[in-house]
Amino acid sequence: MRNLMKVERVKKELSQQILAEKVGISREYISMIENGERTPSVLIAKKISRILEIEWTYFFENKSNEMTHKTKGA
Repeated sequence: MRNLMKVERVKKELSQQILAEKVGISREYISMIENGERTPSVLIAKKISRILEIEWTYFFENKSNEMTHKTKGA
């Protein structure tokens, strides 16, 4: 789900721990976001996005796209 986040984090040679420290959250929370287990708040999404240089709305667009696909397939 958060493939772009992980790809950009790795490109910038940031571990989950270092990203977490820069954002001010736990490494476990970064892992949950990357695995699609949690959706960050707007504030956290913006902090991550600034560091990784990605669009902050990415975190919410993927979630709504998944819900649309699940609804159509149901």
